[in-house]
Amino acid sequence: LTMSPSKAYQEAEQKIEKARRSRAKTLDLSVDRYWDEKALKLTELPESLGQLRHLQSLNLHGNQLKALPEWLSQLKQLQSLNLSSNQIRVLPESLGQLTGLQSLDLSRNQLTALSESLGQLTQLQSLNLSFNQLKALPESLGRLSTLRDLEVNANQLRVLPKWLNRLASLQHLSISGNQLTVLPDVLGDLTQLQSLSAGGQKLQS
Repeated sequence: LTMSPSKAYQEAEQKIEKARRSRAKTLDLSVDRYWDEKALKLTELPESLGQLRHLQSLNLHGNQLKALPEWLSQLKQLQSLNLSSNQIRVLPESLGQLTGLQSLDLSRNQLTALSESLGQLTQLQSLNLSFNQLKALPESLGRLSTLRDLEVNANQLRVLPKWLNRLASLQHLSISGNQLTVLPDVLGDLTQLQSLSAGGQKLQS
């Protein structure tokens, strides 16, 4: 037995079809009142979304996505992708093929690890990984030389990687609410850094 598509899925398909016809560059499938149990939420993405090759901005905030399909990598024009407040546990390797991405929001999911392929997103300027369950960051992120804003608040990081000093464009770094015992000297190498938020740790004086 195949279940009939949910109302949220049907509504998303209609929005996708409308965007396809108008060749829209932005698509908003986010849920405003995501804390409301009655809110209509997507648990999977309609495959028709993969046809919107002209899309530059996609907002999927506040749904109930547990995983992302490999075909999402077909949206080569994407510059902004908001996946915040879902239930994503793992990212597909293919996400690294969205090489035009400038902004990626993965906050408030259930990520325990990140794909090394994220290091291929070399045009990324803003990366939000806050409120996940990350214990480490992949070394490949050190390749993100255009990254200006990095937020990794409220994870389970015990140490900050030494490659952080390779993020030559970094202006804002938020690492509050982790399990750091020491802040590495490499932070002094970040010559563009304007703000550092690092409260709520187990720092030893």
